[in-house]
Amino acid sequence: MGNHSVFSEFILAGLSADPHTQVLLFMLFLGIYLLTLLGNLVMLLVIRADSHLHTPMYFFLGQLSFLDLCHSSVTVPKMLENLLSESKTIFVESCLTQAFLVFLTGGTEACLLAVMAYDRYVAISSPLLYGQKMSSQLCVGLVWSSWGLAFADALTNILLATHLDYCRDKTIPHFSCELSSLFPISCSDTSVNFTLLLCSSALHFFGTFILIVFSYVRIVSTILRISSTLGRSKAFSTCSSHLTTVILFYCSGFLSYLLPTSDSNIEVIFPLQYSVFTPMLNPLIYSLQNKEVKAAMRRIFRRHVNSYT
Repeated sequence: MGNHSVFSEFILAGLSADPHTQVLLFMLFLGIYLLTLLGNLVMLLVIRADSHLHTPMYFFLGQLSFLDLCHSSVTVPKMLENLLSESKTIFVESCLTQAFLVFLTGGTEACLLAVMAYDRYVAISSPLLYGQKMSSQLCVGLVWSSWGLAFADALTNILLATHLDYCRDKTIPHFSCELSSLFPISCSDTSVNFTLLLCSSALHFFGTFILIVFSYVRIVSTILRISSTLGRSKAFSTCSSHLTTVILFYCSGFLSYLLPTSDSNIEVIFPLQYSVFTPMLNPLIYSLQNKEVKAAMRRIFRRHVNSYT
């Protein structure tokens, strides 16, 4: 790495240069991060502890909670450190590692959301054969395929980025390292890197988004054929949490990567959405809108109360 870089550290500009604002932001994002850890860990424990939730749907939900923990932990701790630090530096190697992990967890989550959409389609279109079609082997294979595809894509992009020269300006106008924020400060030709990143984004975000839309078109057409109003309402309710998560994830991701580059602070808002806020909101979305999760929490709570009394 030292042979390709004139300096060994980047400076993360962060969210604000005002010390008082930085303290307030530190308290805010520390609280959000703790809620993210608590909410996702509770979801993982509830899904594992309650046998009623040992189904493909909640297996994928547990994987989503684990991904949210990883994705948030990649960026937020360093952001909290920089909010209280005067130097706000990060080593080039650490920056590229963070960019790799952001790409890996974000790409895996996009694939997983597409898998969850397919799972909902199978559950609604073939409820009697749901357990057979979504076998344990298939579920595990789909999750590992999501991780493997994202890993290969992230590794390819990062290996190509290690050959860039960073000699113009070492200030990154963001709170974390992402590949798209490294290209403008490089004095190398980044056309190949940009093309590869564009293809990767098309594969992971546009490709999985098209799969999700296609799944929901089939879901809606299946639901509309249900004669019972109560049946249609119940079928729609099983998809509402997943659809809310999809909207939060893809809207912030698309706006972050498709908006033209500028010097305004709006560029930082959308990465904050999918790196900080969405991982915190997902457990709330699935717990508040899901009767089975709430019932499982009540059973676990009563079980522990009875054991103490």
